[in-house]
Amino acid sequence: MGRSRGSRLRRTAVTGLSFLVLLVSGIGWVYLELNGGIDTFSADGISGDRPPSTSKGENVLVIGSDSRAGANRELGGGSGTVGRSDTAFLLHVYGDRRHAVAVSIPRDSLVDIPACKRPDGAWTAPQHDAMFNAAFSVGETAEGNPACTQNTVEHLTGLRVDHTVVVDFAGFSALTSAVGGVPVCLPHDIHQRDLSPKLPTQGALIFKKGPQTVSGQRALDYVRLRHGIGDGSDLGRIKRQQAFVASVIKKIKSQGMNPGTLLPLADAATKAMTVDPGLGSADRLLSFAMSMKKIDLHNTKFVTVPWRYEGARVAIVEPDADELWAALKADRTVDGEDASGAHHAGGEHKGDRPAPSATAESQPGKGIDVAVYNGTTVSGLAARAAEQLSSQGFTVAATATASRQDHASTVVEYGPGLRKEAEKTARALPGATATASDTPGIRVVLGSSYAADASAVPHASPGSAVPPAVAEDARSADENPCVGLSYG
Repeated sequence: MGRSRGSRLRRTAVTGLSFLVLLVSGIGWVYLELNGGIDTFSADGISGDRPPSTSKGENVLVIGSDSRAGANRELGGGSGTVGRSDTAFLLHVYGDRRHAVAVSIPRDSLVDIPACKRPDGAWTAPQHDAMFNAAFSVGETAEGNPACTQNTVEHLTGLRVDHTVVVDFAGFSALTSAVGGVPVCLPHDIHQRDLSPKLPTQGALIFKKGPQTVSGQRALDYVRLRHGIGDGSDLGRIKRQQAFVASVIKKIKSQGMNPGTLLPLADAATKAMTVDPGLGSADRLLSFAMSMKKIDLHNTKFVTVPWRYEGARVAIVEPDADELWAALKADRTVDGEDASGAHHAGGEHKGDRPAPSATAESQPGKGIDVAVYNGTTVSGLAARAAEQLSSQGFTVAATATASRQDHASTVVEYGPGLRKEAEKTARALPGATATASDTPGIRVVLGSSYAADASAVPHASPGSAVPPAVAEDARSADENPCVGLSYG
């Protein structure tokens, strides 16, 4: 690794986000304008017993560490000399290079850690039911052990990790400033004690309730926040981080892709990264980032591996997790689409073919934005209804669980001026009725009558479907940051 290897691997949970932002924003071309090299870590510790590369897409493991020694202490507080993984997600870029999904893996997940190489060259014995973040600490060095975390993720998922990246805390702060601030939303006021629970009083007001823009230190505080919001868990913080990354990507896309805007952002991101040798040059990063420039906001998804609490830890739920990994291997999207980029007859790529002409009858929902809420206890119903609506041209801006799960029939609630659009939406869903509301937009609240109508609920192909609960909980990069703002 380069001259600042130690400092650049002292990371926090929040900074695993910046590399994903850089990639899916499609700005890799500005690397040609950057000076200096990019730090790399040794790949000597990568296991020789690896899964085959079965997908047409690529997998990038992004790791952040909670060590706050050195220069990062001023921004994050705390102490620690051993690099520890506090946030990790696996970014799957689909074979069609038009879809991507980031799968968060909770730090407290109980997993099997395979044999890993220590700094002295010795290999450890495999560990059973160990905390996921312990893999990064094997060897107890400040820079951490990204190779061990990669081995663990490959063992857990059966997916081959094509690239691994560790990103840094201070760089994340600079990135949020370079983009001009990030829109976020808070469900209520946040005080100093919410960031530091040991304080005797609530302290000064840090964030006001509602929408606002944050950057630098305030952005770090927002994504680090764990207490005083949602259920106070790390799982809730993961959802907030996912919403934050979605908002960053949306902000970058809205500013346009020009050198004046993107060069400072790319400069901040590259200074934050330490990568595997396969990404260790500007040309390689350029090639990889350019391959994803056509991924749009709605096709950029964020999910969490299926989980449940097991005491103070997190257990990964099977067979749901295996179904998720199988869907990624098959390049099946969260919405159930085949995104492998397979060629059709005559060698024509499906992503390059013009869309078939759509009639008003086949696409009655064109130009209509809706949000879909599951008002029943049937898992995954909102995601399935979203698939049905999308097939008829509707734009599904969000899917979530309704505040009540005892709805008998499906209701389409519409705000001022949207009666005709709501009636079209209701006609697309069996048994639905439209009703006026003071809330802007169109909200579909599904009832048990919809769940009972099997013909109304499409299913993805057997053996390659993302579990319904995962699909329903997915967030798109184009969603409003205030949607589901309790975040756990």
